[in-house]
Amino acid sequence: MEHHAPEFEWLGIHFDASALMMIGITTIIVLILAIAGASRASVTNPSKLQNFMEWTIEFVEGIIGSTIGSKHGKGFIALGLTLIMYIFIGNMLGLPFSIVTEDHVSWWKSPTADIAVTGALTVIVIVLSHYLGITRNTKHYFAHYFEFKGAMLILHLIEVVSKPLTLAFRLYGNIYAGEIMISVIVGAGWFGIAPLFVWQGFSVFVGAIQAFVFTMLTMVYISQTLIHEEQH
Repeated sequence: MEHHAPEFEWLGIHFDASALMMIGITTIIVLILAIAGASRASVTNPSKLQNFMEWTIEFVEGIIGSTIGSKHGKGFIALGLTLIMYIFIGNMLGLPFSIVTEDHVSWWKSPTADIAVTGALTVIVIVLSHYLGITRNTKHYFAHYFEFKGAMLILHLIEVVSKPLTLAFRLYGNIYAGEIMISVIVGAGWFGIAPLFVWQGFSVFVGAIQAFVFTMLTMVYISQTLIHEEQH
């Protein structure tokens, strides 16, 4: 059965109420985890949450080190940590259950299963990467566009435009398709119980991979505008 999102209009603009609600819930969960992991931190007797947060930070540092480098990437640890936690938790919210009213309005879902959400995240990433290139690497940032001539320049501009599209649609497509599959399996009744557990386990893996890929590509895009390599 097809479900639709609850919408409301404000200033002539239509908003998805469920997406806004899930964005808020995801933000609150990430904030609680961050505060709980940082409070009462102990060197001698760290909690399990503190150990997890430290492992996550080290994981993000590894991503940044392999893309931007430790010299230029120290200032992006907070960005990478925020992205990977927000996207992973957002991906997970639609897995356990869904809230659908009798008139088939879907209230509970992963915020990343909405193209507007993944598109907004992508716009932030792309605008930030170009802003950093313009402000911190001005000469080489603009000179880079003059390295291409004729058809190669057109292809390069197409690549610049396609980056945000692929970044947004990759995350949205994987999470949205996963939630569709869950609804199909649930519709099978008792026969879907075993496949549901298997698919949810696979969905956790996909959600983690997509959070990693989005964070990794963010750092790659920043490094491409921020760091200039000498001509080879």
